[in-house]
Amino acid sequence: MNRPLVALLSGAGISTDSGIPDYRGPAGLWRKDPEAEKLVTYAYYMDDPEIRRRSWQMRRANRALRPRPNAAHRAVAGLERSGVPVRVITQNVDGLHQEAGMPERKVLELHGSARGVVCTRCHVRGSMEDALARVDAGEDDPPCLECGGILKSATVMFGEALDPVVLGEAVAVTKACQVFIAVGSSLQVQPAAGLVGVAADHGARLTIVNAEPTPYDDLADEVVREPIGTALPKLLARLSA
Repeated sequence: MNRPLVALLSGAGISTDSGIPDYRGPAGLWRKDPEAEKLVTYAYYMDDPEIRRRSWQMRRANRALRPRPNAAHRAVAGLERSGVPVRVITQNVDGLHQEAGMPERKVLELHGSARGVVCTRCHVRGSMEDALARVDAGEDDPPCLECGGILKSATVMFGEALDPVVLGEAVAVTKACQVFIAVGSSLQVQPAAGLVGVAADHGARLTIVNAEPTPYDDLADEVVREPIGTALPKLLARLSA
């Protein structure tokens, strides 16, 4: 029996049970501290050494959280292990889908990864852990060791374009899937949110799991408002049955 291809678009809400705060929800970081958005805005980051220093301290604080995959991440990986073809398209940069057991090649990170760093001048890449070790040792804005350029996390900041290859793969998966689940995303950030419309246009069964209403709820076959940590495992258990 051919099993349907399941595409899962995940946003910040899937990781809040792991202790990672969301950004755009009612109690999100951007609402509590609008200045914090500057720390992940490319123009501010490149122009202001103080913003960079604060950004590195934010990364240190995030590392100290030591987030672990939660029940929702584990349920997604469990669905993939059950033999159902699954592709994850994530707006998150935390790597928790992979830590939970999803194969790297089946996870498309639209906004990059906070596990690495990249030089804005020569584009050499390295590990975030190595960069943070330099911050721990006293470098408040560590430059690239290859060329002296400005280092940033290997994430897509506000003002940067998404990787067109990754986005193209996400669109292809979305067009091909029979089931599309959007979970923990406000569906306000384009082009990621637009994938929901693409899925609906191509005949996928659309489910949205999110605490707050989204602009795409009217397109959905099913809208779930229950907490993600319990709702998603139940939903995916139905698919694997």
